[in-house]
Amino acid sequence: MSRLCLRLLAVLLPPTACLAATAPAPGPDLPAQLPHARDYFDLRDGAANARLRFERDRTGRVGFLGGSITAGAGWRDHVIRNLQARFPETKFDFVSAGIGSLGSVPHAFRLERDLLARGPLDLVFVEAAVNDTTNTAADPVAMLRGMEGVVRRLRLENPATDILQLHFAMPEHLKDHAAGRVPVSIAQHERIASAYGTVSLNLSLEVSERIRAGQFTWDKDFKNLHPSPFGHRLYAAAIERMFAAAWAGPLPEAIRPHPLPTPVDPRSYFRGRYGNVADVVPGPGFAVVPAWKPADGKGTRAGFVNVPVLVGTEPGAEFSFRFNGTGVGLFVVAGPDAGRIEFSIDGAEFQKTETFTPWSASLHLPWAVLLDDNLAPGEHTVRVRLAADHDPRGTGTALRVVHLLLN
Repeated sequence: MSRLCLRLLAVLLPPTACLAATAPAPGPDLPAQLPHARDYFDLRDGAANARLRFERDRTGRVGFLGGSITAGAGWRDHVIRNLQARFPETKFDFVSAGIGSLGSVPHAFRLERDLLARGPLDLVFVEAAVNDTTNTAADPVAMLRGMEGVVRRLRLENPATDILQLHFAMPEHLKDHAAGRVPVSIAQHERIASAYGTVSLNLSLEVSERIRAGQFTWDKDFKNLHPSPFGHRLYAAAIERMFAAAWAGPLPEAIRPHPLPTPVDPRSYFRGRYGNVADVVPGPGFAVVPAWKPADGKGTRAGFVNVPVLVGTEPGAEFSFRFNGTGVGLFVVAGPDAGRIEFSIDGAEFQKTETFTPWSASLHLPWAVLLDDNLAPGEHTVRVRLAADHDPRGTGTALRVVHLLLN
């Protein structure tokens, strides 16, 4: 399709028609009317900076940070095509940083390597409501600290960055909406959106209300928290409506830096980064495998296989390291033999924690294990050892560390 045709489509056709023209996909037609004659986004400080970069400077870097719903083909591809149709003369750099199973906590620690390393970002989509609900359901504080870690770090790096927080749908959220409750992960993420003036789009509520209005069904049309092609088109159409509203007025004259508020939680993970496993002091039973891969044939995630991994398998094996900060954890690959660990910080009594997850039986899952995120600022010494007992769902006592998590 020519650039002229794409420009005309972006101007003349409604969002759903533009989607159909640029990315045909099977499934029912998108419902034309919103159930309550109102949309599901809050523009707050808007996204005018990104528009100015795309339209006037004809360049732009757009990041996509999320879990498997972002990593897989779907809404992200639609949005990329739609942006290219809206701004056909713009040279885009799209940075796709979706990794399955990860929520806001690991997003905050991996942000520097997976997104910021490409340079200043004009527009960032971030989603974590689904995986935060799944992974940190009992820890709303971590949900808030993770999302603030992402948003605040992005704004510290570039105050002009426009941020779009997306809340995707899942069955647990639909139950909350039906009962008149705001899902905890969405409520925590909205606290950050409100404080920092970011745009947020509550796709979870939109899906719930459209289902209750009889426009489509979860089982036959949307199908899963990993949406069907129909679900991905619905997500993309909602994002296109949001852009249409955000970019409806005249082009601003200049980039306007977003204000940086005081932290909602001073211990949020905006200072989060990866620590190198080569920096640990391994005791007997631990060693760094330069290019680890599983020997059991179970699945892995890209970026967490054929990389250096600190490995120990026998009870009592131990390592230690020092760091400066207020929070510390381990980014592990937790497979079928993932075990319990014991840790001590600054000589305190050892505590136990699990590394086996509900999905470890079939997958060497990337998993963020926070040890303590409420430490006094300063230097700390951490000792980690393998426990003799293990989660009864697992088959061993192994620990495989890909990165240290340091805040």
